[in-house]
This record gives sequence, structure tokens and C-alpha cells, in this order.
Amino acid sequence: MTIGYICLLICMLLPIFWAGLSKYGFNNISYNNESPRDHISLLSGKAKNAYNAEQNCYETFPAFAAAVIVAHQIGNDQSMIDLLCVVFLLSRISHGYFYITNRGSVRSIAFLIGLAANIWLFFA
Repeated sequence: MTIGYICLLICMLLPIFWAGLSKYGFNNISYNNESPRDHISLLSGKAKNAYNAEQNCYETFPAFAAAVIVAHQIGNDQSMIDLLCVVFLLSRISHGYFYITNRGSVRSIAFLIGLAANIWLFFA
């Protein structure tokens, strides 16, 4: 398994981490697993931002998955694929951290770095 595919797997699991922080890490709202989405409207502060980071991961993952698979299929340089995948993964982790800590400007920069790495995967 390549580093790129490992990054893909980690990015697939990253929203689960943010969801855990949203449900259990930052709020005093009781979470009911029988009705798992009811608590979302009650979220605020860091818990709401963790939820938003989770949602953003879901939004960016399909394009990343496609880019990684295409980069492997067309035979792009493996070291470049791996580097770009690590950059994307680090940008997504940073993006979530900056989301939770209310640092919007650097969050946007992290998002743009990840987007650039994702696009670059098609041409690496």
C-alpha cells in the first residue's frame, strides 16, 4: 500500500474524529444514539465548529479520493503522489483544528493548500 493510499484511508476516517469531538469533547448536551442528529441544532462554540469540520471533510473527501486513484492509474511519479497526499492530509487536519479554534483566515489558507494539492495530484 502506498503512502498516498494510507493518506486516503486516514482522510476517510478523519470525519469520525471530528464527530467524536463534536458529540463528546466540547459540549454538555446529552447525546442520544437512538436519535443521533437531534443534538446538532443545540450545538454551539467549539462543538459546532467540530461538527462543521466533520461536514467539510465529507465534502472534500470524494474529490481527494478521485485524485489519488487517478494519479495512481495514470502512473504519475509515486514520490510526488505521496508528497501531495501528505500535504493534503496535513492541510485537512490543520483545517479542522483552525475551524475548532475560530481561526478563520488560517483555516481558509489550510483549505486552499489542500485544494491545490488535490488539483496538483492530477498533473504530478
